[in-house]
Amino acid sequence: MGLPSVAYDRGDERDGSARRLKWQQDREVRRLKGLIILSDTSSSVDDHGSSSDDSDDPPPDAYAYSCAGDRKGKGPARKCMDMRYTNVDDKIKECLIPNLAQIYLIGFYEEREFALYVSSISNELRIPVRYLREDKPRGSAGGLYSFRDYIMEDSPAHIVLLNCDVCSSFPLPDMLEAHKKYGGMGTLLVNKVSAESANQFGELVADPETNELLHYTEKPETFVSDLINCGVYIFTPKILIAIEDVLKQKKDRANLRRVSSFEALQSATKAIPADYVRLDQDILSPLAGKKELYTYQTLDFWEQIKTPGMSLRCSGLYLSQFRHTSPHLLASGDGKKGATIVGDVYIHPSAKVHLTAKIGPNVSISANARIGAGARLISCIILDDVEIMGEGDHNAKLGITILGEAVDVEDEVVVTNSIVLPNKTLNASVQDEIIL
Repeated sequence: MGLPSVAYDRGDERDGSARRLKWQQDREVRRLKGLIILSDTSSSVDDHGSSSDDSDDPPPDAYAYSCAGDRKGKGPARKCMDMRYTNVDDKIKECLIPNLAQIYLIGFYEEREFALYVSSISNELRIPVRYLREDKPRGSAGGLYSFRDYIMEDSPAHIVLLNCDVCSSFPLPDMLEAHKKYGGMGTLLVNKVSAESANQFGELVADPETNELLHYTEKPETFVSDLINCGVYIFTPKILIAIEDVLKQKKDRANLRRVSSFEALQSATKAIPADYVRLDQDILSPLAGKKELYTYQTLDFWEQIKTPGMSLRCSGLYLSQFRHTSPHLLASGDGKKGATIVGDVYIHPSAKVHLTAKIGPNVSISANARIGAGARLISCIILDDVEIMGEGDHNAKLGITILGEAVDVEDEVVVTNSIVLPNKTLNASVQDEIIL
């Protein structure tokens, strides 16, 4: 299967060969495409350690993690879109680098769930944002290839690929400059972690002088390196040719391999489909050491959102970053003209916080939330339309907690280390619970 015609030079010479794809190096303005992978199955989280493509079940949904719902984006999780959108917002806004042509969100959610959001964020940022729904699991690289027609519109020079279950400062401008200097097919964002935790991720070895990727392995049983894959990439369009090569090899092997009827029956449910291509094992590992892939190490924060509680930690990391990059977004107050603010706190302009409340550290309060008199909030995320009442003998107190949309916490209620999904009223204290 060749690349689409829009990927070729639009002159008179069109021979239909993917190998003669023109990169148009002489163009003054280099157009980029940003892709953010949201999918709740194999094409999102298999490439930096949160799950494995080899498992029988599809990897969990990064957004259902954030919302504590089911991993198919159904049921309670579907009511928690605000947390999903907040997570996506972070990635989209980090993609806003010069010459960005378009942003695609790739996932398995129903298109209608993202329709209003995509329209709103496109108008806000004045950059086309589109949601692309995968029809079946194809692996992270296979999913990318299946949307090559869209990706190659306008003949982009570079493709920025982000997995959405990570939080980071996303140093894309510096990473892009390094990628251009390397001159390879792709550049991976990498980070150093402890030797004890490295095997939870894709480990890699890079040349200390050239930063070339020399070796890559996904979740090794024995320690290989403390450098890990962060799930953030910049590629040239040549990545699509590399994926196409793998697809052809898989097809050829499938045609050549002869099996008995018993083997065919046994392998029917275990065999990986021919159009299923993993970015880590099928692309990164084989191309390591061939001067095609390079690394860019971040010295800033990086975390993967593996559990609901990690959303809270990531919120704290972003708030801490705002202190240096966007201090105007953080709230302040001493209790005289407004609530008492301790540490890093974000309060949406439409939220109403009583001046006797004490907020922080590490608190994020979303649109139209209402915080009553005397409430004390520490380490929590308050989503849209949540009401925290006040004036009790022991006013509402939240610690290490995420409250979904339109949750009401009544007087004298303590909520600790819990996640509450939308449209609930809490009239009794809870601790260490996920309330569906």
